[in-house]
Amino acid sequence: MTVATGELRIETKANGGMSDLTNQVQDLVTKTGLREGIVVLFCPGSTGALSTVEYEPGLKKDIPNALERIAPKDRDYAHHATWGDDNGPGHVKATLLGPDLTVPFTKGILTLGTWQQIVFIECDTRGRERKLVVQIIGE
Repeated sequence: MTVATGELRIETKANGGMSDLTNQVQDLVTKTGLREGIVVLFCPGSTGALSTVEYEPGLKKDIPNALERIAPKDRDYAHHATWGDDNGPGHVKATLLGPDLTVPFTKGILTLGTWQQIVFIECDTRGRERKLVVQIIGE
């Protein structure tokens, strides 16, 4: 069993901005030469999330809109009083979505569905450069 650990750096857009990571993750798997295994992605931060989605213009609008309905920015969040900032809803959204994702691969290819891409979702009120941890485990 081999374990390869690396990172992806991405520039994000605030409030639900989505970044398609599929090709970058596939490239990392290919570079390892591993044929069978899993890829684990992790966001070291509490306002970013990882998921899979059909990465298309409609859902790139629908998902941030749905998240806004779940945790609206115009509500009172105790987090704002604690830290004097404005990203309480971002923390709630990221917690519900989760900071990690595991994708299997076989014959060196990610086993995603036809319309399924790996995405990072920025839940914070500002975009930034994010560093994501990628660990590839396999043989």
